[in-house]
Amino acid sequence: MTKVVVIGMGYVGIPAAALFADVDGFDVVGIQRRSERSGWKIDALNKGECPIGGEEPGLHELLRRVVVEKKSFRVTDDIAECKDADYILIDVQTPTDEQGIPRYESLREVCKNFAPLLGNEQTVIIESTCAPGTTRHIVQPILEEGSGKKAGEDFYLAFSYERVMVGRLIHNIVNYPRIVGGTDQISTDKSLWLYKHIVKQPLHPTDDMTAEVSKTVENAYRDVNIAFANEVALICESLGIDVNDVRKFVNTLPFDPSDPVTNPHRNMHMAGGGVGGHCLPKDSWLLKYGVDSYGRFKVEPTVIIGSRHLNDHMPVHTVELLELALAADGKSIMGANIAVLGVAFLENSDDPRNTPTTALANILRKRGANVRFHEPLVKDHDYPEPMLRDLDEALKGADAMVIMTKHKEYVQMDLGHAKGLMAAPIIVDGRNTFEGKEAMEKGFIYVGIGKGQYVPQLKVGCGCGCLGCGL
Repeated sequence: MTKVVVIGMGYVGIPAAALFADVDGFDVVGIQRRSERSGWKIDALNKGECPIGGEEPGLHELLRRVVVEKKSFRVTDDIAECKDADYILIDVQTPTDEQGIPRYESLREVCKNFAPLLGNEQTVIIESTCAPGTTRHIVQPILEEGSGKKAGEDFYLAFSYERVMVGRLIHNIVNYPRIVGGTDQISTDKSLWLYKHIVKQPLHPTDDMTAEVSKTVENAYRDVNIAFANEVALICESLGIDVNDVRKFVNTLPFDPSDPVTNPHRNMHMAGGGVGGHCLPKDSWLLKYGVDSYGRFKVEPTVIIGSRHLNDHMPVHTVELLELALAADGKSIMGANIAVLGVAFLENSDDPRNTPTTALANILRKRGANVRFHEPLVKDHDYPEPMLRDLDEALKGADAMVIMTKHKEYVQMDLGHAKGLMAAPIIVDGRNTFEGKEAMEKGFIYVGIGKGQYVPQLKVGCGCGCLGCGL
């Protein structure tokens, strides 16, 4: 029997633990802090219930099978379960602060807590995304000091990152190649043995630093591509054309396998009102922190960090579009009732981590708007305003709706019905939810990210501090 302990029952820890528990000969224990906010997960998981909302194909059925039928997975808050584990996986959050510095309180705490319990031949694997150098320069010293043992001799240590996406948790773990970076060869080999039981694609061995850089670069690459699309969207707005037409035409360029270097794939991303999620808003900063802290010479990642700043600006730009739309209807943002639709960072999920809706709401409040939120899936929020579940209630009397998440409920919205509820017919589309032509035919003033053909042409230089509202 192989015992696997997974610390952290979140979007990574839960599916990973459930998949290992479904392997014959594996006994899996999840460790979750019994906090006021997250402690309820322990009881839910021990009943075979999935605490992750939204659409997660296969996860609900898998949890019920391993908890209720196979009885190979259980969850507790007792860190002593690590004492006789063969493998200890760490899946805790590793956020950054406002200056982009990693906050490793949870990572440090769990390592200090189980370090005295480490026995010989145990393997510790960090799955949480970390700045390059974290495994070797932060985790390893904590474990060695707390246990009195030596990594690579008494216990083994590796970094192997997840590639999960909300809505595809099980699929991505099973069907994506896995990068496994040990601090020594035995650590790598032991980790490879573990993952081969649940990963159907190739396993790629490497060292811990290379694996850490690969993870942060993987997400920085996507963040840069989104920033490129957002910058093109701003250009299209200025020129009065639709970024979605440009994207469609750019992506028609065929990939030529006979000459892939000079004619590679074109995959221009979708523009939008901001970038959220646990990884993309922070991993560029983690990459920078790693090279700043452990690099042999100074490197300034201007493209990567510049892209991060541009993506952070998109909620500001969304509010600027809102001001233009309100001005076209003779209104000011001061005192306007704004219905913000969507708190989750991704459509049809319940995950609000680093959602750009928070930045947008803060800007709206500073500019004097009255904000209300509608969200069908997210359970918890820290906003002072209530989060409404009834869409009609959210739209009733609103001077504008701002769509920040492309939930199914919004895509299927009856625009004629919505217009009848609102005080003013204004849509600010941050997620390309509607066709502008259709919305305008329904009587709406419509603006959207990168949809320059719909941006109102108003008097510039009004002196009120907006983009030129003419008021």
